[in-house]
Amino acid sequence: MSHILLCLYCTTSQRAETMAGLVIGCLAMQLSLVSLLLCSHASTAQHTLGTGSSLAVEDRAPFLVSPDGNFSCGFIQVGDNAFSFSVWFTAAKDSTVVWTANRDAPVNGRGSRFSFRLDGELALADTNGTTVWVSRTGGGGRGLTVSLRDTGNLVIEDPSTGRAVWQSFDWPTDTLLPSQRFTKQTKLVAGYLLQPLLRQRQRAAHALRRPGDCQHLLAVAADERVHEGRTNYNSSRIAILDDAGVFRSSDRLQAQASDMGLGVKRRLTIEQDGNLRMYSLNASTGGWAVTWSALKQPCQAHGLCGKNGICECLPSLRCSCPLGHVMNDRRDWRRGCKPTFAVGNCSRGAPSQRFKSVEVLQTDFYGYDLMYNASMTFEVCREQCLKDCQCIAFSYRFDGVGRCYTKGVLFNGYTSANFSWNIYLKVPLDFDAISPLVSAAGLTCSPNVSVEIVSADVYGMAPRNCGKWTYFFVFAGVLGVLDLLFVVTGWWFLSSKQSIPSSLEAGYRMVVTSQFRRFTYSELKDATANFKEELGRGGSGVVYRGVLAGGKVVAVKRLAVDVTTQGDEEFWAEMTVLGRINHMSLVRIWGFCSERKHKLLVHEYLDDQSLDQHLFDAADGGGGKQTTLAWSDRYKIALGTARGLAYLHHECLEWVIHCDVKPENILLTREFDAKIADFGLAKLSKRDGGAGVEFTHMRGTSGYMAPEWALNLPINAKVDVYSFGIVLLEIVVGSRVADQTTEAGDRLQLPQMAQALRHVVDSGDVMSLVDARLQGQFNPRQAMEMVRISLACMEERSIRPTMDDIVKSLTGFDDEDEHPAYH
Repeated sequence: MSHILLCLYCTTSQRAETMAGLVIGCLAMQLSLVSLLLCSHASTAQHTLGTGSSLAVEDRAPFLVSPDGNFSCGFIQVGDNAFSFSVWFTAAKDSTVVWTANRDAPVNGRGSRFSFRLDGELALADTNGTTVWVSRTGGGGRGLTVSLRDTGNLVIEDPSTGRAVWQSFDWPTDTLLPSQRFTKQTKLVAGYLLQPLLRQRQRAAHALRRPGDCQHLLAVAADERVHEGRTNYNSSRIAILDDAGVFRSSDRLQAQASDMGLGVKRRLTIEQDGNLRMYSLNASTGGWAVTWSALKQPCQAHGLCGKNGICECLPSLRCSCPLGHVMNDRRDWRRGCKPTFAVGNCSRGAPSQRFKSVEVLQTDFYGYDLMYNASMTFEVCREQCLKDCQCIAFSYRFDGVGRCYTKGVLFNGYTSANFSWNIYLKVPLDFDAISPLVSAAGLTCSPNVSVEIVSADVYGMAPRNCGKWTYFFVFAGVLGVLDLLFVVTGWWFLSSKQSIPSSLEAGYRMVVTSQFRRFTYSELKDATANFKEELGRGGSGVVYRGVLAGGKVVAVKRLAVDVTTQGDEEFWAEMTVLGRINHMSLVRIWGFCSERKHKLLVHEYLDDQSLDQHLFDAADGGGGKQTTLAWSDRYKIALGTARGLAYLHHECLEWVIHCDVKPENILLTREFDAKIADFGLAKLSKRDGGAGVEFTHMRGTSGYMAPEWALNLPINAKVDVYSFGIVLLEIVVGSRVADQTTEAGDRLQLPQMAQALRHVVDSGDVMSLVDARLQGQFNPRQAMEMVRISLACMEERSIRPTMDDIVKSLTGFDDEDEHPAYH
């Protein structure tokens, strides 16, 4: 009412010349006071909140605003009645999102709520009360606050110490902001355009070959520095984008914005086309301008056109299918192409004359090599592929020596006029290479781009208006004639009685035996002396010690009957993928055998023992080592195992679910480095799959199996997370969790176990839980974190952490003192 009283005072005391002047003056005063009140209300926007705060999805106001007003966080609409909790640029006209809590699981537009809980964790609940995302702060929420910094970092902080207990900068989605650290353990993953199935996982195809993986793109951007001592793969430990628009990493990779300088808002984003771009914000228009990109040629983004697809950089970017292939989905090129003929499934002993090779000029498919040889003639290379049932194509390059690459999968296809080599497709003898069986389409860079149909004759032809390439092809023809002369001369030399030096022959033999390959049953029978020396046995089969012809000691697993019922083609496909898996925390698979009912795996041999023998046998007085496993070794084993599972779940070509994580399958080196075994019997899950995969029967070991096995639910990677939580707890307590009993002598059930762990977490008394044989020599902070993780792994599967989350949590405590005093 104060503005009304002031107006009345104005009308009675002021001697204005006209009543209109008085009215105008009063209205102006009212408007100014109203504006003052509105400004006063707007200035109440929160920058910091305490525990107990929450925001309903129906409230369109931000949850928090940064002090400088550049960033806001709250609910943002991502589809019809679908919302995410995100941080975005306030000044950008499209409210550009830089971080999202629940990108993979949007919530309902009614009844959903974001809360800063009393336990100090941020949580997002859907309309039915289900928690779809939680910050995993670690509890201990007394006095904690949450704030949105001027950098765009959402931070949970302990005001008494000033320490950030959780921050969104540690969990990037697709964008990196200035001052945000990018480490070897973090990734930027592009999000796809929102489809009607909003809850479908929005991950890319493969950690090193998928379009949306920033680690791969940084490696491509750094190729120019190979000759300066860099490797082909990014080995950076830490990188950062600074306020001036310069992106630097500790391994000397550097990129800078074209408008480099202070005072500009920037972001580094990995996008759906597989490219990493730096953007600068135009403060006046709110629009973004690209000021740097990792890939100058779009086709350098691997996997852009899907499996069997070829990316072509003609005057415009487009995808096409190779000879004899058709599109899987005309609306989505990421689904790639499928062949119209069958290769790779020939029966044993089938003659190579059943197939022939067809040349596709100036084209290559990167990666997925079955075999590589740096000194081989073209004819021998072709014969190798035609005889190999797994080979579907080969690439041959001649640059003084003949380089042969046989392919088991066609991925990352790329056609360029700069290529002086070709790809050769393996096709049936009756395949007509002249018929236009191929369709191609313009690459859909946006959802509104129409599909363009072109014929197959683009292959082997120079781009339009490129007459200058005529001389190039003439020159290539001359080289072809010389190549033919070289092949003929080579065959003459090999057919003569010239002898190959024994050292060279031994070198070739060593290379062949070191490659992942298919063994014959008779080879493995001889290597194991008719399966004489047994190393161990389990539900999946029996393991024997073997020695290959070159002297390499291996472990040979003879698979159980239920595994041998799997079809040869499916088994070969799985083994081909698993054979390319290589991680320091995984037992290396060298090869396999599949002959009728005989199915065997050949893998790395470790002469030390498994975790159960070190952890349990000493306590039981068994045949294992009697020395108590030190705490530092236990933590090292836990972290190594987590890293191995994270690799299987998140970085392989296809998600690999182990299905039987237990101490017996965690082998140890002499330095107590953990190596996970038996993942060769795992289930490969397509990354575009739905809720999970179906199994014909339960897999795993009693005591380590997740509840969803018994409930007959589709299985996903969270079954491994549950099993890892049990193993983690056993590492802490030093005994089998399944053997734990109540005071009444009954076996401890899962709810009782979880309740006991919650009591330990709430009370902070972890000493009572840790293996007494350690005599107090352990790190209490590490032990408490392991108990918290174990408890989280036993939760309902939708809220269990991922193995990536677990690795980050364990890594955060990895650099602490080995044996701090316990208080």
